Amino acid sequence: MTGILPLVPAGQPGLLTVPPGGEDLAPYLAAGGYAPLPAPGALLGRVAATELRGRGGAGFPAAVKLRAVRDAPGRPVVVANGEEGEPGSVKDRWLLRHRPHLVLDGVRLAAAMTDAARGCVYVSDVRAEQAVRRALAERPADLRVDVVRTEHSYVAGEETAVVRRIDGGPALPRAKPPRPYENGVGGAPTLVANVETLARIAVLHSHPDAAAAIAGTYLVTLSGTAGEPALVEAPAGTYLKTLADLHGHGRAEAVLLGGLFGGLHGAGWTDLRLDHDGLAAAGGALGCGALHFLRPEDCPVAVAADAAGYLAAQSARQCGVCVSGTGALAGTLAAVARGEAADDDIAKLLRWSGQLPGRGACGLLDAAARIAATLLAHFPDRVQDHRDTSCPACGDAAPHDGRRFAVAVP
Repeated sequence: MTGILPLVPAGQPGLLTVPPGGEDLAPYLAAGGYAPLPAPGALLGRVAATELRGRGGAGFPAAVKLRAVRDAPGRPVVVANGEEGEPGSVKDRWLLRHRPHLVLDGVRLAAAMTDAARGCVYVSDVRAEQAVRRALAERPADLRVDVVRTEHSYVAGEETAVVRRIDGGPALPRAKPPRPYENGVGGAPTLVANVETLARIAVLHSHPDAAAAIAGTYLVTLSGTAGEPALVEAPAGTYLKTLADLHGHGRAEAVLLGGLFGGLHGAGWTDLRLDHDGLAAAGGALGCGALHFLRPEDCPVAVAADAAGYLAAQSARQCGVCVSGTGALAGTLAAVARGEAADDDIAKLLRWSGQLPGRGACGLLDAAARIAATLLAHFPDRVQDHRDTSCPACGDAAPHDGRRFAVAVP
């Protein structure tokens, strides 16, 4: 069972606090929800002042994205993106299941800031969809909000895939430009915002006195082969080691960051903090905030091969470079794990991991390349050991289908 652990200071409003009995309309209103709309410019200024960053993975400044949609020609659309593609992340589905009014309030506020005429909630989780529809039926009906269901996949939450699916097509990325803020749903400028981002905007509005702290707090999913998985709310700057210790991962000697997007980190990972810029400077990425911890008996080569194999299987198969690139990375890492790597395979992995990022229509290829690059950078001795001896951990590893990273939604 996944645990819930708020680590925010006493008195600070958090996203993990659900009213007793659930988030029905009455308790949400009593807690300050759906407060009167301020002047759109004032609210946008508050979001900008807090330097709130998007929680979907890239960490892009939320105010910049809102302004781009507001200033584009045409009447905008606001989309709450709840398709959580990264394995090991549960925060978005949890918010939609347990705090749907908070997310819908964020949609309402984003629509006000951008002058949008329509909102949309994009989901693949059945329970999340049911909760959102119940909340829509009882909320103040001041904005048209539709619910669009998609099939779950790694790429279905990429912003152009979201637009294609809402417009009736497949949930597959398209070439950019144009980006959704220029030409999105129905050709309108579209804000595709992660549900946590919108939830934080709603809390910023109802608790302006704590705006900076709210914007500087993250939902993080913790998992690994030890300890119980947990959904945590923690302030930026929290040491990853602190999070590991709190939920039974204190023996970890490595961590996989950002779902699969942030790569593997070995020696020195205990000095890393919950921070976009700091993790990027260390060669990783916070991404969606999912952290998977590896014990000393877990083999990083097996983890890398599993992750790359999963990504290769999840490719949209639209970009030739992605199909061939992820396939080559996955196949070579699997050969390393089996102890069958050729003499030049390590050099190939190193070359591909430097050449492939940025060449696909979405971030899937980048994630696979970073997995290989960080494995080679942080675990060169473990990789070399697989050339010389068999590895029991790799031999006993599950098929490369990503199941080891899965976490149940609490």
